[in-house]
Amino acid sequence: MRFQVLGPLAVRAAEPGRSTLTPRAAKLRVVLATLLVRRGEIVSVAGLIDELWGDRPPRTAKTTLQVYVSQLRKRLFGGAPGTGTLETRMPGYLLQVDPEQLDLSAFESLHARGREAMEERDWDRAADRQRRALALWRGPLLSDTPHGALLGNAATRLAELRTSALEQRVRAELHQGRHHDLVGELQGLTAEFPLREEFHAHLMVALYRTGRQAEALRAFAALRRTLVEELAIEPGRALQELHRRILAADETLLGPPEQPVVLTEAPETAPGPAPVCLPDRVADELPPPEPLFTGRTAALDALGEELAASAGGCVLVTGGPGTGKTALALAAAHAAGFPDGRVLVECGAEGAPRDEAGLLAEVLRRCGVTGTLPERGAELAALLRTLTAGRRLLLVLDGAERAELVPPVRAAAPGSVVLATCRRGPAGVEGRTLRLGELDPAEARELLLAARSAQQGPETSEAPDPAVLDRIVRRCGALPGALRAAAGLLPLHPHWDADRLAERLRPEDTRLGLLRSGSARFARSLESAYETAADPAGFRLLGLLPPGPFTVPAAAALFGGGPGAAEDRLGALLAESLLTTVPAAAADGARFRLPEPLRLLALERLRAEDEAPVLRAATARLCDHLSARLAAAYRGGGPESGAHPDLVRLLERAHDLGLWAPVVRLAEALTPSFEEQADWGPWREGHTRALDAARRAGDRRAEARLRRSLGDLAWQRREHTDSRAHYAAALTLAREVPDAEETGRCLAGLAELSLDAGGFTEADRLLDLALAASRDGGRGRYEARRVGALLALDRGRPEAAERHFTECLRLAAALGEPRLEAHARRCLAGVRDAPGGPGGLELRPGVWRLRSAH
Repeated sequence: MRFQVLGPLAVRAAEPGRSTLTPRAAKLRVVLATLLVRRGEIVSVAGLIDELWGDRPPRTAKTTLQVYVSQLRKRLFGGAPGTGTLETRMPGYLLQVDPEQLDLSAFESLHARGREAMEERDWDRAADRQRRALALWRGPLLSDTPHGALLGNAATRLAELRTSALEQRVRAELHQGRHHDLVGELQGLTAEFPLREEFHAHLMVALYRTGRQAEALRAFAALRRTLVEELAIEPGRALQELHRRILAADETLLGPPEQPVVLTEAPETAPGPAPVCLPDRVADELPPPEPLFTGRTAALDALGEELAASAGGCVLVTGGPGTGKTALALAAAHAAGFPDGRVLVECGAEGAPRDEAGLLAEVLRRCGVTGTLPERGAELAALLRTLTAGRRLLLVLDGAERAELVPPVRAAAPGSVVLATCRRGPAGVEGRTLRLGELDPAEARELLLAARSAQQGPETSEAPDPAVLDRIVRRCGALPGALRAAAGLLPLHPHWDADRLAERLRPEDTRLGLLRSGSARFARSLESAYETAADPAGFRLLGLLPPGPFTVPAAAALFGGGPGAAEDRLGALLAESLLTTVPAAAADGARFRLPEPLRLLALERLRAEDEAPVLRAATARLCDHLSARLAAAYRGGGPESGAHPDLVRLLERAHDLGLWAPVVRLAEALTPSFEEQADWGPWREGHTRALDAARRAGDRRAEARLRRSLGDLAWQRREHTDSRAHYAAALTLAREVPDAEETGRCLAGLAELSLDAGGFTEADRLLDLALAASRDGGRGRYEARRVGALLALDRGRPEAAERHFTECLRLAAALGEPRLEAHARRCLAGVRDAPGGPGGLELRPGVWRLRSAH
């Protein structure tokens, strides 16, 4: 499909039989033309309404505009390849078309490339490109379409651009020696543009080179008469110098045929550098604020107060990628009162200034300084100091990551305020620093809803369940950039609702790729943060950590060094805003967190860039560290509660790497927590992987323990057939090894199953075997005594049950098992308080069932 606006509006399809798709209705043409002229930019609803109806819009203007947009989508942007997209973006609409589809884009590209060729003095290429650019014009811009303010301004701008292309083509052709061919055209151009001195100069040179000196002088006289009579001014100095040389019959004007000299470039490049001109008033050059800026209320208030109170100096906004530093800075800058001027310089963008002199020059240009600026930093700083003297400006330096960039600007504008955004504060810069992290939950939900509404339009359905929003927020790490990226997926998948979006963001392996496709800007910020990291290897290793806070010892396990070295590496990443800190009690030591999108990026880069031995070694160290931490927490009074699914994912990654022993250790360290919290899904997944690892390692003792643990899981779930099968298989393995403690535990488990089924005699027999197998004590004997107490209660013998539970208490203390010891005390108290009455009985730690009295 091709769109043409350089002349009458035309939309042409490539398919046979559909040569034109141009809307006939004038209003539809106005909407389409405005969006085409402003392609790649958001055109506000208010701007489109003004373009359609001026200052007399109908009451239904917004609704009617929505109908027009809907008709254009159906007619032209139905989703077929090569048709472009027409998106709803707050506060209006955004049209994206391939530049090759639009004649205006092609014209601007050719004109710019022709100008580059002129600067390189490649006259052939310059002439060819400007000629091809001008050939795209079929008449005045959108000559058959009504113009409002937007289209009128565009028509004026493009008419000037077309004239510039025409002038440059003529000048290039003069350099080619085509003066004979140009005389007639230039006579027409001077009539069409009577005040454009460039065309008159070109005509004078062309006439002189064709031997028509008198006519060249008459052309100058005619122009001078026009300027004096209409504007009371004389021609410019360059044109007067050309007139003098023609009068003197200067032969150097003729030039050799192969390289003709065209001195009529003087109007553009006058002899010597153009003088520097300081503006009377500094331009207010801030870009518009981020339309979806939401939340950050406290930070915005603090930043606003700082800007208002500061008489000079620097304010830094730091934070990791996606934290919304630029959006916050722009919001605060727009709200701040700086009547002397506000400007923004993008220090981190492609093509941005890379040194002190370049940044100072860019600040001066943004402030409205014209002319040829000096090249030395000291002279540029003096100019900025002169410009800002007596003025209080706001100079926003966005993405000022290089340490040497900010101080020179601050020093050269002592009475003004420098507001810099960066991931880390530049060295040597004093000033207030505001550090951004993740949004609080309420602000994150608010931003997500605003972004969703902006992406799906005002007709968005009712707000989703807050729990669904919280899942999306959690999976995006509560970062503004990631949340906007998640909302950016909705127009790409119109059939998705919030539930579907949350579900698609659930898998770790695909989440980061989805967020990248939702926002190229967010993707670039992540990549830039990684590419400039001082310790990329350390950052990558942290990707192995489960989500959530971690400690220095955990990082030391990953890095393979001591705590001191690990703390230094974490400090460097923290300074670059690749990590955040988490409040913790002093006894717990420092706690850190890797924001979720960065954790996924680190894991992705680890898999792509590190060799398998590095990945295996780090994963093994981490599994062993977590196993030891879980075991220590259990011995201290209870297992750490927490993210079992995340730890099971780590266990699965270790299994995929063939780390059989670490997998078994981590699974068994998680067992008490699985049991206490009845976290059945992760329990089954983790122990099934660990059982396979034990088999592959040939560790039959571990295999017996894991089979017995799966039997405990099946018992908790009342899956008695599976439980009996696991206990029986585990018993066979325990006897073969042999392992007396596991033998006793398996027999006690089978006895409890018989007890549940009412088989008191069989339970009694199995308990005798269990006690015989575990006569030396240990966990097997504890379990046999526990089940013996339950059997005694079922037979109405509370005194015998009390003896069993008393022995359980002794055994638990000897084992150093606080959880089992607490369980035995609760059971003893229950038997003593109500020895024969009905009620609840804690069968195993944390597992209660109602039992009737006998």
